[in-house]
Amino acid sequence: MSNERIGFYEGMFLFPQSATANLQGAVDHIKGILDKAGATIKTFQKWDDRRLAYEIDGNKRGVYFLTYFNAPASSLSDLERMCNQSEEVLRMMVTKADHIPTEIIEANDGSEELATEIKLRSEKSSEASESPSSKISKKDAKESKTKDAPAEKAAPEVAEEVVEEVAEETADEPAEKAAPEVAEEVPAADELTEEVTEDSSEESTEEAATADESEDNSVDKATSEKVAEDTKEETTEA
Repeated sequence: MSNERIGFYEGMFLFPQSATANLQGAVDHIKGILDKAGATIKTFQKWDDRRLAYEIDGNKRGVYFLTYFNAPASSLSDLERMCNQSEEVLRMMVTKADHIPTEIIEANDGSEELATEIKLRSEKSSEASESPSSKISKKDAKESKTKDAPAEKAAPEVAEEVVEEVAEETADEPAEKAAPEVAEEVPAADELTEEVTEDSSEESTEEAATADESEDNSVDKATSEKVAEDTKEETTEA
């Protein structure tokens, strides 16, 4: 084993986009495979999350992880076999990285950024899991308010009934006041009747006086005629 050649390699591992929901799980899975192959990881980073050139196993997008590691040359076949057997890894590619300067390799180390992203995603997922319970509590609060609402609405309804009663009483008052005015107008009709009766009485009195005068004139005429006849008879006798 001491004579086994150790090489320096660059490994690219492709996961489905669903891996973003559990980045830590994807990272642990890759590191587990490399550990079984006897590799020693130098740098590790999430390289990209992009649309695939063509669909792979029903996936149109994927997450790429880039790592640099040292491993025995004989273990590369085992590493490839384990990746092909994995249900999580879509594709993998390992190439020699002896020609890449150490400065570039160290600059590509994104372990800290990846750890920060994993932490943020876990916090968001925990908030999302807590949100349904908060929604339920809000719903319970609304239901309790809805139950209390009839009691609160009862007072306005009573007030509205009182207002309606007062309005009805106010509407009846003018009608009650109108009755005395009509009653007061009735005597005026009686007075008019009395005036008409008085006028009729006066007319009757005048007619009666006229009739008396006519009778008197008739009597005076008859008396005058009788006196004239008597005078005529006396003249004849003479």
